[in-house]
Amino acid sequence: MKKFISVVLASVMVVAMAAGCSSGSTETAENETTEEGAGEEGKVYNVCNLVNGNLGDKSFFDSAEAGLKELQDAGRITYNTIEMGGSTEDQAKWQSYLEEVSASGEYDVIICGTYQMPDYLKNVAEAYPDQKYIIYDDTTYTLDNVLNLSYKQNDLGYLVGVFAGALTLDTSFANINEDNVIGFVGGVDSPVINDFLYGYILGAQSVNPDVKVDTRYVGNYIDPAKGKELAESMINDNKCDVVWGVAGNSGNGAAEAAQETGKAYFIGVDSDQEETFSEELAAITLTSGLKNVGQSLIWVFDELDAGNEHWGEHVTLGINEGGVGIVTDKNFTTTPQAVQDAVNKAIEEVSSGAVEVPSAIGDETGAVEQLRESVKP
Repeated sequence: MKKFISVVLASVMVVAMAAGCSSGSTETAENETTEEGAGEEGKVYNVCNLVNGNLGDKSFFDSAEAGLKELQDAGRITYNTIEMGGSTEDQAKWQSYLEEVSASGEYDVIICGTYQMPDYLKNVAEAYPDQKYIIYDDTTYTLDNVLNLSYKQNDLGYLVGVFAGALTLDTSFANINEDNVIGFVGGVDSPVINDFLYGYILGAQSVNPDVKVDTRYVGNYIDPAKGKELAESMINDNKCDVVWGVAGNSGNGAAEAAQETGKAYFIGVDSDQEETFSEELAAITLTSGLKNVGQSLIWVFDELDAGNEHWGEHVTLGINEGGVGIVTDKNFTTTPQAVQDAVNKAIEEVSSGAVEVPSAIGDETGAVEQLRESVKP
């Protein structure tokens, strides 16, 4: 019999409160109805990658860039990345960038991503119906010439939560205290970020029913100083000994807080941040939750080469499709064996469907908010 995580929530699901999430239906990749095409074996696609921020976040945008570089190195695409910036002033120019690259007619595919881009993309994609677009990490609109990629970040969060919840119980491990508190630094209080959080809390509770989770939001993805400030408070005031940063570059400030206080560990997100951090920050980054944006872009071009087009569709990628995962080598292997075993068991259970993790995407019951409040330290 399947082990339904929703049972855990029975005590916290109260009067419905709208979560304000994305519109449009989302289907998993394995259930996707693909449009079979002839395929263009050997075609080299010209791609434009629009970054609504900057590279160097050691996370989301860097993951996308790595996937495109892998495709280019394999001779499958040529690409141009344009860093549009992430400030308020920069944001005013995002639609102009989209319009300019669309009007050029140079690109087979134009790529953008995150919750900030769908309105801009909708305006431009409708004006250029023959241009193909990919938007990752968003399901707001359904447009005939746009492929929406999303990820089972709730499953990813569950794996990370199992790791953090199990680790904070083992006081024999350096810097782990007896207070049983873990932290979550989110970029913004949104359905996507709370999807990570939902799984994180439930995963932690699955191995540590009494765990407390200190959740805070930076308000953006480009302010590491604020992320550091929030994490320092978690660590010093509430005795957090494990902090997960799900906030792009803002989250990297939480890693600095963990390293500088010398009292906590950090968990990365989206890419393997142990590999991209400085030596000092890598030393306290024990694992990373992988939202494999780069791998998902490779999947798209694999599908195109196979003659499977997904324009006008929403495709959700999970563990089995390589869309999400967790790092289980390097520093991860230095953690207690019981922690590693718990994570590996969770991977098997989620992959097989024995554990079904609920999602904040599309939830209008207020379950995530209720759960978040119930585990405050």
